[in-house]
Amino acid sequence: MYKLLLCWRYLRTRYLAFACIISVMLGVATLIVVNSVMNGFSTKLRTLLHSVMSDVSIEGQSMNGFADPLGKIARIRKDPYLDSKIEATAVTLEAFAMLQYRHPSGNNETRPVRVMGIDMASRVKVGGFHKNLEKQKKCPAPSFDIPDGIRVMFERAEERIRQDRELANQFPLPPNFGDPGVIPDDLKGFIGNNKDPIAPPPLPVPHMARLPQGVIVGHLLGHSKFRDPDTGVPKEYPVIQPGDMITLITVKGQDLTPSHDSFVVVDYFQSQMSTYDENCVFVPLEHLQKMRGMEDRATNILIKLKNYDEANDVVKALAGVFAHEPLQIHTWEEKQGPLLKAIEIEKGLLNVLLFMIIAVAGFGILAIFSMIVSEKTRDIGVLKALGASRYGVMQIFLTYGLLLGVVGSVFGTILGLTFTYKINEIEMVLGAITGSKIFDPGVYYFNEIPTDVRPIAILLVNFGAIAIATVFSILPALRAAMLHPVQALRYE
Repeated sequence: MYKLLLCWRYLRTRYLAFACIISVMLGVATLIVVNSVMNGFSTKLRTLLHSVMSDVSIEGQSMNGFADPLGKIARIRKDPYLDSKIEATAVTLEAFAMLQYRHPSGNNETRPVRVMGIDMASRVKVGGFHKNLEKQKKCPAPSFDIPDGIRVMFERAEERIRQDRELANQFPLPPNFGDPGVIPDDLKGFIGNNKDPIAPPPLPVPHMARLPQGVIVGHLLGHSKFRDPDTGVPKEYPVIQPGDMITLITVKGQDLTPSHDSFVVVDYFQSQMSTYDENCVFVPLEHLQKMRGMEDRATNILIKLKNYDEANDVVKALAGVFAHEPLQIHTWEEKQGPLLKAIEIEKGLLNVLLFMIIAVAGFGILAIFSMIVSEKTRDIGVLKALGASRYGVMQIFLTYGLLLGVVGSVFGTILGLTFTYKINEIEMVLGAITGSKIFDPGVYYFNEIPTDVRPIAILLVNFGAIAIATVFSILPALRAAMLHPVQALRYE
């Protein structure tokens, strides 16, 4: 009991001990905040990547893709093991193209894009595609249907052309009307010997107006960003809006013949991944297959599993089914492995560097304990003369170090969790004070700083801090325990 009383007395009276507590507290708080933010970024990134990708994908090795994708899905479904593990599949066709649209300024703009042909019904079942749509996010069955106003406009155009054709059939012109060398007999008396035609050749009746296909463009592709000169806040304005006409130009067939078509924008795709939001355009699968001359061909088969933990086993089984075909089979984590690995390495390095803060606190504990042993040498001698053992004296200082670590860790955890949960409010206050945006959404594209507090990480940080405080108190404790009572009493 006397050991705890002495430790508590030293903790209350030795003001230098508060410096060690503050060092441990700041180190623990910093590690908790950094771990929570890094975990938040990692979790957010993984969630966004997984939302635009499937659990498992089967890809062709070239842009020409592979033939009979539905037949390959049927072969997969015939396998009892795979059929029991797979929840849904979808076929997609990816290609590069040039997008042309009219800028609000009146200029025609052209930029390269990545066109993805999808079957909306099956693509929605594979992943959270519809959750990334802006206008159809809550729609249970999103589609490429064009707005009613655009549809009515084209239907009226079709009706006018149909009427023009009927009128042209009722009143046909002479077969050589408009030819300078041939003049109808009933007009010769009016024009005499003039061989010039009395009117230019009539324009042919146009073809029937074709209702264009709908298209979904990336949010950043359809918007232009600028920074408000007064507030400095990044803003954006639409350059491609729903209902606008755009043109996609790609190539067709083995000889790369240019192919183009017009589309009507029906929605925006916003995944918060700039790779997709800046470059991707989604069109109906069958229409892109016709444009590319790739009927019954695809570049990807997307697979959603009932249990993603079995993904590696499913990949091995799929590799056996398509063992002799030039196909690549990967999980989404394997495709994004370098990016995810880089984040984990960065987080590990930050943890190692920040743990040095707690190590500094450990050296402070070592110095303070060494000073206490020197100051309390006579007291240690009295304790030993009264019957205290070496182990008992050692326990006093080890318990003291443990107590410093526990108190610092508890207050550090409270401070770190408070800062983590209020980090966005703190960022706003600091931004208002400094006049600059600390976390710029225009750079990271997140609306707020993501955080993810993991209890296991907090426990490891606390355990490490307490362990460091205890370990650095061992040497002074051993020194105090090895003191001889007589020499200690004679010490001045």
